[in-house]
Amino acid sequence: MKKSLVTRYPLVSATVLISIVTVSLFLSPASYLSVWVASVYSLVIAGRSALSMLRSLRSGTWGIDILAVTAIVSTVALGDFWAALVVVLMLTSGEALEDFASHRARSELTSLMDRAPRVAHLADRDIEVDEVRPGDEIDVHPGEIVPVDAVIIEGVASLDESSITGESLPVMRELGSEVLSGAVNGGSAIKIRATSTAGTSQYETIVALVRAAADSRAPFVRLADRVAIPFTIVAFAIGGLAWLLSGDPVTFAEVLVVATPCPLLIATPVAFIAGMSRAAGQGIIVKHGGVLEQLSRVRTAAFDKTGTLTLGAPTVDRIDSNALSETDILQLAASIEADSAHVLAKAVVYEAHRRDLPLLPASGVREIVAQGAHGLIDGSLIAVGKLSFAAPRARNQLADLAAGETAVHVSRNGQFVGRIVLTDEIRPETPATLSRLRSLGVGRAVMLTGDARDTAAKISDLAGIDDTHAGLLPTEKVDAIRRLSPSPVMMVGDGVNDAPVLAAADVGIAMGARGATAASESADVVILVDELGRVADLVEISQRTIRIASQSIGIGIGMSLALMVIASTGIIPAIVGAALQEVVDVVTIINSLRAGVGGPARVADPAPPSRLRASRSDLDDGTLGPNGSRRRVRR
Repeated sequence: MKKSLVTRYPLVSATVLISIVTVSLFLSPASYLSVWVASVYSLVIAGRSALSMLRSLRSGTWGIDILAVTAIVSTVALGDFWAALVVVLMLTSGEALEDFASHRARSELTSLMDRAPRVAHLADRDIEVDEVRPGDEIDVHPGEIVPVDAVIIEGVASLDESSITGESLPVMRELGSEVLSGAVNGGSAIKIRATSTAGTSQYETIVALVRAAADSRAPFVRLADRVAIPFTIVAFAIGGLAWLLSGDPVTFAEVLVVATPCPLLIATPVAFIAGMSRAAGQGIIVKHGGVLEQLSRVRTAAFDKTGTLTLGAPTVDRIDSNALSETDILQLAASIEADSAHVLAKAVVYEAHRRDLPLLPASGVREIVAQGAHGLIDGSLIAVGKLSFAAPRARNQLADLAAGETAVHVSRNGQFVGRIVLTDEIRPETPATLSRLRSLGVGRAVMLTGDARDTAAKISDLAGIDDTHAGLLPTEKVDAIRRLSPSPVMMVGDGVNDAPVLAAADVGIAMGARGATAASESADVVILVDELGRVADLVEISQRTIRIASQSIGIGIGMSLALMVIASTGIIPAIVGAALQEVVDVVTIINSLRAGVGGPARVADPAPPSRLRASRSDLDDGTLGPNGSRRRVRR
């Protein structure tokens, strides 16, 4: 239930009410009471702010409320209770403006939590989503949110996964396809079988990350602290000098009234929250605002190789023929391996589907662990796998494989007919992403990988990496990240083995996190989509956020200093000065909200030059068909 403005901002409401009472008393025969009502209320608010300031000091934060407290006390002491009331209204309405602006700025963060699924439709009843257990069969009607991670057992779904992946276009999911909680069913009704509970589902994991980001009290004041103490000293100095030169203590109060530091108290955190919200709209969850400040200054970027700079799954690079045509070799291999769960077999089957090759009937198929598989096709014995398994008596007359390549060998009736060469290819967007990072001031790019040096060097050259550290164990990655310079250093990775190094870096970024992985738990940032370009987007958003926050501080401080100088001449009454300071607050807040709009424009990644490449999840579930469409794969 939505709160009314009166209940949402009680101090503003109380200040307005006291002001009305003061005016009524001032116009009545009991006008002397108006002084007491306004003065006592103003001192109560000043006392409240003073207590808040003391609590901040105890936690190690400089309490810049001292200017507002001094302004209220001095105007009351000088008998200008009208000015005191205006300062109180300015202080309380400033808090209300911060709350309002913060709610608006974090809209992308809170919208994810508001859309969390709550109900699941079982065949005979509706239950709370927390009661769903793996194996439960659930109906999902058109327009409803998928409540838990599941697989489709009836129907075909057109799903809006924008809240999970940031992908704006609907995706098709067919029988047997995996569906993630949080996706919106935009087509006909489907039936799904739960594969996890609500608490371990994808959307709940995202919500937990978002909630942590929304609730965290980021170190916003660090940026403001750099000018808070000098600003306070300058304000007291100008006020004291004006008093000394004029001999009138009123000028001291008038200077402090326009010096209340609301731009520092309000504008900076609003800018940070707006920046975090902007990132969330791009599918990037920043766990706390201090990360934005670190990211804006990053000078070295370190990357894991597999699944970060590369696609993370083998794809068919070429087919080397020894006897049959390329098409025949691929068709025979895919027909034998159609039911295999091996990652290389999935890649071979995917390539056959991509080329629209029909799978041939195979009988007596038998898979030998770590060797390959064989079976009969049209009466011929087809073997697929290692050369020593597929054609043990044959000599491989083909060229040696290059670094990073692996091969599936194919034989017919013991005769070696060819091989299918696979490689974990570089992401199409990797070179462009590193180029963007350099243009944003990230001058050094480093690869930290456990892979062999030759394999790492090949990807490093294609990506444009400056320095490569290969053959590293997880603990060695941590040692390497700590030695990197210049700092700050960000680390981008996606695997469980990346968790220690993500935690050790100045900023750890987990890519394409699915579920409560160790990587996403230890990282400062979780990118919900499997797309490297979002890293550059994040750095750009961070730099823009800090730039706008700094602008807001500069605008607010500059306008306040100008007003202080004018007020020191005595030509601005305290009550007018308080009203002008409120204008300063509004201007700085509006400027800070700009951090939540604009920024990097999302563009489609360049298409791979020769063929469609599959993502890791596509190859994992085996449901990608030709031209990237989803299809049912025989298993």
